[in-house]
Amino acid sequence: MFGLKRERTLCVGVVGLGLIGGSMAKALKKYTGHLVYGCDIDEGTLSEALADGAIDEAVAENDLSMCDLVFFALYPQQTVAFVRENIRQFRPGALLVDLCGVKRFPVENLTDFCAENGLCFIGGHPMAGRECWGFSGSDADLYKGASMILTPGEHAPAPALELLEGLFADLGFGSITTTTPAAHDSMIAFTSQLAHVVSSAYIKSPRAREHEGFSAGSYKDLTRVAKLNPQMWTELFLENADDLVEEIDTITAHLAEYRKAIAENDAETLFRLLDDGRRIKEELDR
Repeated sequence: MFGLKRERTLCVGVVGLGLIGGSMAKALKKYTGHLVYGCDIDEGTLSEALADGAIDEAVAENDLSMCDLVFFALYPQQTVAFVRENIRQFRPGALLVDLCGVKRFPVENLTDFCAENGLCFIGGHPMAGRECWGFSGSDADLYKGASMILTPGEHAPAPALELLEGLFADLGFGSITTTTPAAHDSMIAFTSQLAHVVSSAYIKSPRAREHEGFSAGSYKDLTRVAKLNPQMWTELFLENADDLVEEIDTITAHLAEYRKAIAENDAETLFRLLDDGRRIKEELDR
């Protein structure tokens, strides 16, 4: 079924031209010779993308039949709904890749469904971002040096994976990691989602409004991702609730240990807790 070659000019669709999709479109235009078609519900965004040269043409959601490869930079539920509602509009044999931050939901809902309709679906997650959203924050170099995670099904065609790996290398990704959707979601709950929860909770201290003159690097580091897109992160957290709750329980238990040692003036235990954290960080940095 799958016969695309990276060496030839591809027609690539990008559905959703926010931070992630807009950056993907810009990178494709900057670093490849492929034709890029943009699809977005906001006409202003499409006009901006055309004026910026990020896309060659704006297309409607039911007009992607010319695309060999389509990236979906939407929320998980939007991605599944879009593909299912427009399944007859894709080119036979096309490769569909979603870029959202959880993988079990889209992969479980679309892999077999797409295969049954003559299409190839592969889950993806670019490990890059910034504290803004929308096309205005997109950047052709957002993915420079970043990791790209792929969660292909067990029957994903090898040529499709080879094409994606080569394409992502062209776009500047520093590494390609292949894993299962479950392993991805479990790890992302720790490396990304928990950090956003902690940052959001930390900034709610009453002292936050009085930090000027008293804060430095540690405050900036811990509060950076509190400036998030609440609609997107609400869906990502709830789609990965089991793994994320487990991580929240783990950090809550650790915080309780620190709290107990401090409240009881237990210097020996507090030193051990802090030293354990230092040692683990040094081991991970080697």
